[in-house]
Parts: sequence; C-alpha cells; structure tokens
Amino acid sequence: MPQLNTSTWFITIMAMLPALYLIMQLKLLNSNYHFSPPQKEVYNTQVFNNPWQLKWTKIYLPHS
Repeated sequence: MPQLNTSTWFITIMAMLPALYLIMQLKLLNSNYHFSPPQKEVYNTQVFNNPWQLKWTKIYLPHS
C-alpha cells in the first residue's frame, strides 16, 4: 500500500490562510450593513412635582 505524501501540506495550508483571509475581507467589503434608526429626541419631558423636591428637610439624631 503506497504512503501518503504529506511534504506539500504545510505549503498548501500556509498559502490557503492568506487566500481565505483576503476572500473574507472582500466579502465583508461588499456587504451592506443596516444601521439602527436614530433615536427620537424627547421634547416633552414630564416633570413630576414631588413635595420633597421643594422642601429642605433635615434629619436630626437624638441627643445622647
């Protein structure tokens, strides 16, 4: 039974890697990416009127 000649495998694999890299780069260069839509700016911001926003309150510690 003949032996499998593996002497050229290293050169073949090392030549294949840059070729695959370049093919993938060319495919990615030609693809169209859909950008997300711009966010709406909120002009009508509701301000909730809480009583603690208007008053200054102090918390005192009990005398020791």
